Amino acid sequence: MSWWWSGAIGAAKARMNSNIYQSVGLVIGVTGIVGNSLAEILPLSDTPGGPWKVYGVARRPRPDWNADHPVEYIQCDIADADDINKKLSDLTDVTHLFYVTWANRSTEEENCEVNGTMFRNVLRAVIPNAPKLRHICLQTGTKHYTGPFESRGKQEHHDPPLTEDLPRLSGPNFYYTLEDVLYEETEDKPNLTWSVHRPNTIFGFSPFSLMNIIGTLCVYAAVCKHEGVPLKFPGKKAAWESYSVASDADLVAEQQIWAAVDPYARNEAFNCNNGDVFKWKHLWKVLAEQFGIENYGIEEGDSLSLVDWAKGKENVWKEIVRENQLQPTKLEELGVWWFADLILGEEALLDSMNKSKEHGFMGFRNSRNSFISWVDKFKAYKIVPN
Repeated sequence: MSWWWSGAIGAAKARMNSNIYQSVGLVIGVTGIVGNSLAEILPLSDTPGGPWKVYGVARRPRPDWNADHPVEYIQCDIADADDINKKLSDLTDVTHLFYVTWANRSTEEENCEVNGTMFRNVLRAVIPNAPKLRHICLQTGTKHYTGPFESRGKQEHHDPPLTEDLPRLSGPNFYYTLEDVLYEETEDKPNLTWSVHRPNTIFGFSPFSLMNIIGTLCVYAAVCKHEGVPLKFPGKKAAWESYSVASDADLVAEQQIWAAVDPYARNEAFNCNNGDVFKWKHLWKVLAEQFGIENYGIEEGDSLSLVDWAKGKENVWKEIVRENQLQPTKLEELGVWWFADLILGEEALLDSMNKSKEHGFMGFRNSRNSFISWVDKFKAYKIVPN
């Protein structure tokens, strides 16, 4: 049975034990929430397609929490065509490309422009110079079915369960732009295959992620504990009571690796979620327990905005960092408050994993255990207090 079917939490344990590489992966966005998981899993001794040599690209200097992965780190601004050509065109041994990054702008038109440009820059720097390149994994998400954040409540979305064969919605969506760039740049290249991966809300570890719900909630809980106040659910009752789905970051990475090496996954798009459902009212108890908070829950008719709550909390976070000897971070770096308000402010839309299973990927996660494992990781790397 293949290792990605085991559904194991924290599977990234064994280390690479060979220097004879069968595959060479290039991870664009290696410090992101799925990029960090790819950086851990690809070098493992039993990863399919391996042993793997791994290059990792990110815009910032390499952080301490990513430094123990056996990855050749490349600091590069992929929005800068000159910088990317200078630093990536020499990577002639790359066999697999994992694109797991994005940039956020104020409008979706701008998102389409900047994200399309970044992805095209990468492909045009790598494809002509890497003759052994076999597969490209592109990560997007369930906004493919619901539309961009700015259109929430304004545009009708598809009726769940969301399946990969649903047509595109009208209006700009940078996920559509990314797919179109992928199709254009791989056209007339029969030996170069691709896959598109559409995770739901991702549970994972990255203090740099633009959409990290667990890291954001850990910071919120740590501040509530420090101030001795209840852990109020900062969302709507619809989100509190309804079924939700999540995508474990390791699972998303495993699905991408599966698609990169399994011929049956070529040139297909796949949803990716844990394969179960949860309710936020149940995970909220787990979060409270993880931070030793006895008073928690939702207050009827009282919706708390984390964007508003976080204003003026910068010095409180500095105290928490100092008192607990945490890694030096800023509140605005860790807390993606707008994203948490969005996720916790509406009923979740469930997506189907049938296509993925029908094509041979049987990976899954227990969402409660997944949630706990990532909270533990934020604590272990001293991003939040124990």
